[in-house]
Amino acid sequence: MDDVVPARGSLRSRAAAAVSALTVRPITGLIPPERAWGIWLSRQIVARIMGTLGPSLAGTRVEQVDTKQPDGRRVKGEWVYGPRTPTSGIPRSSTSAGVIYYVHGSGFAVCSAKTHRRLTSWLSSLTGLPVFSLDYRLAPRYRFPAAADDVRAGWDWLVSTCGISPKRLVIAGDSAGGHLSVDLLLQREVAANPPAAQVLFSPLYDLSFALCLERERLGRDPAGSAAGAMRLVGLYQDGVDPAHHRLKLNVAGGPPLPPTLIQAGGAEMLQDDARQLDADIRTAGGRCELQIWPHQVHVFQALPRMTPEAAKAMAYVARFIAHALQDARALAEEAG
Repeated sequence: MDDVVPARGSLRSRAAAAVSALTVRPITGLIPPERAWGIWLSRQIVARIMGTLGPSLAGTRVEQVDTKQPDGRRVKGEWVYGPRTPTSGIPRSSTSAGVIYYVHGSGFAVCSAKTHRRLTSWLSSLTGLPVFSLDYRLAPRYRFPAAADDVRAGWDWLVSTCGISPKRLVIAGDSAGGHLSVDLLLQREVAANPPAAQVLFSPLYDLSFALCLERERLGRDPAGSAAGAMRLVGLYQDGVDPAHHRLKLNVAGGPPLPPTLIQAGGAEMLQDDARQLDADIRTAGGRCELQIWPHQVHVFQALPRMTPEAAKAMAYVARFIAHALQDARALAEEAG
């Protein structure tokens, strides 16, 4: 890891974080997510930032999915095929080499598969794999466990309907999508036949935000506050016991998770969530690699125009995924 993660953030990324602290943080702090106009404005601002600082790769092909499982569960999202991938030029791309199942973040309430198309198209282009990016139901209209149930429905659709072996699947997610990904992997049926690997960008782990509040005492996050994030996430878990096992995830006492890579920014309040999740995965007997990128903001990989470190981080992710799928194939062959 030492030869991958720099000791100091680039001048451009540090300057961008400083500008964000003077602009984005004050603006978002004034928006009340509990109000209808507030959540609408939050969605517009985030979509504009991500579209400007992390536009989708030119030449990306997208296939929309909106289907129902035999049991009535709806699966909505999009297949994303990045440019210059072995599968990008044919009508129906093969999933034989592997598939990435992507779960977007932003507080269970804000983003979509479309806002995260830079990340998903980049993942597809770098790995040569198709990415299925889920559009789960958002709060406040849909509260817990709607998003988590949709993530499970997407998994079941990929495995059962699309016929993709879990050993050819890699699950990836950012922020709240990280929480949803881990929740999926802790479920008994999924844990019994897990994916080849998991990749998490700035995962949200502690929904009480105690870790974020402690981190804020050491330095402010340039993109937002723990109090603001708590109000946003509260729209999803409102009225539910915070100790519910699908909100307060028991990773340390659960089944070992598949090989996991966690990347977080050194300037963000969720970095201690990443550290705690890494420690808990190891306690449960799983393998985890944690990277804290100095001076980087929340999910910096989605903002390559803001930070040059995004490209280096994503290149490492692609190598991690390739090795994980290779190892999973080797183990499957040994098992006969």
